[in-house]
Amino acid sequence: MLNKNHTRSTTVLTRRTALGLMFGGVAGAAMAQTVPSVDRSPFPKARPEGLHKRAVPSGADLVAQAGVSGAVSYAVATLHGETAGEILETRGPVLRMPPASVAKVTTSIYALEHLGPDFTFQTKVIAAGPVVDGKIVGDLILQGSGDPTLDTDMLGDLAGQLAAQGVTGITGGFYVDGTALPRIEIIDNEQTEYAGYNPTITGLNVNYNRVHFEWKKQGDGFALKMDARAKRFAPDVKIASMTIADRGLPVFDHVAGQGRDDWSVARSALGNGGARWLPVRLPVLYAGEVFAAVAQAQGVLLPKAQPIVARGDSAVPLTEIARHDSAALTDLVRDMLKYSTNLTAEILGLAASRARGLDPKDLKSSAQAMSTWAQTRLGTRHLAFVDHSGLGGASLVSTTDMVRLLSASGVEALIGPLLKPIAPRDDAYEVIKTPSFGIDAKTGTLDFVSTLAGYITAPDGTRLAFASFAADVPARVQAKALGLEVPRGARTFNARAKRLHQALIARWAVVYGS
Repeated sequence: MLNKNHTRSTTVLTRRTALGLMFGGVAGAAMAQTVPSVDRSPFPKARPEGLHKRAVPSGADLVAQAGVSGAVSYAVATLHGETAGEILETRGPVLRMPPASVAKVTTSIYALEHLGPDFTFQTKVIAAGPVVDGKIVGDLILQGSGDPTLDTDMLGDLAGQLAAQGVTGITGGFYVDGTALPRIEIIDNEQTEYAGYNPTITGLNVNYNRVHFEWKKQGDGFALKMDARAKRFAPDVKIASMTIADRGLPVFDHVAGQGRDDWSVARSALGNGGARWLPVRLPVLYAGEVFAAVAQAQGVLLPKAQPIVARGDSAVPLTEIARHDSAALTDLVRDMLKYSTNLTAEILGLAASRARGLDPKDLKSSAQAMSTWAQTRLGTRHLAFVDHSGLGGASLVSTTDMVRLLSASGVEALIGPLLKPIAPRDDAYEVIKTPSFGIDAKTGTLDFVSTLAGYITAPDGTRLAFASFAADVPARVQAKALGLEVPRGARTFNARAKRLHQALIARWAVVYGS
């Protein structure tokens, strides 16, 4: 009991208070929970050093409060000074988990080191004969080198270069060459067949090897449209066709036709109209059809495209008459990390392996080569990739390995500026308007897998490398067995995991950098 000559100050510390210490400024949050009082001395006592850090919830507490099913692993390390690379805090240090799209960070470093930041892909138009009276006397070849960003508009610009030279047609055949990279039918066979982010890979790719399908209600039926749209050109294509089937599931079904992709869609899924991108399984022929269409629109007539393997006369001199260069690798990597494009990651990984003098025939062998390189170059110990994008759930990485990779010599300067800034969020998962710390990282998402890895800039400017993984592998296996595009419970898992990632980062920013 208190008497009239003496009162006692009382501090109430709740989880919200502790998170306030992390997000909104240390002193303000603490004082907001203090009951004003009069003590024996009119002067405040000195606050113990590091009091605000002691108020921050532990990593174990944050994991327990998150309610994330399955396993959680994390690691955080210093970046600079005498203790650079020292692991400051970890959970499940050798637990290997699916990295999802965080794998693209490793692929980016792999590509930048072996291809160089100024590397570009080139798509060429090659003539096997002279131009006489507006016509190429001989064959024409559209030759790819693997450019993952080539689109219909860029092919239109290539065709425009022909038209500007007065070319109106050819006397021979039109050939398409995608042999610069091996043909890989699909990135991950566990995904639904109609996932646009799981396309076929070749050395000649257009529109991320996707075709645009649009349907509109028309009387008792539907008007269907398949095209290769970009901003300026949107030619219809015949290489991919669509029919309507009276069924429930699957929503989309695919059959490899003779020189084309035959798709069907369940009538019950169409509603009144809509659109989506579907993968292309014949990318080289698709590129040829699109190029012929945009060329015709500019007055250059070409016959139906044929694969380069069918071309006969190889003794005729070849002349480059048009070319498109991709953006520099640094820009390709930045966009890949921002938009998480799987095709770009796989092609960069394959190209890097080839630049090392290797000849991978599939994604797994190229990814294994990248894994071995990471162990030698970056000191990783518990890492094994099956692809370069992270789409395959069989890839496994420990969070300590991700942190070792991110804190290895020269890596921060190489990849740090290319990572996407991630907005810090509070415990209600609202964006903090004036955060005291920054995050530059790569996210990763698969069904029942959520990952985040990158760099933290703490309130005092300290830079930290971190990785935070959450995965419920049994739930993922069960979901894949059902074949659903969006399994039940996957979104809830992902939302909880994202909140946990943010809470852990906020903890580390305060404890190790304030």
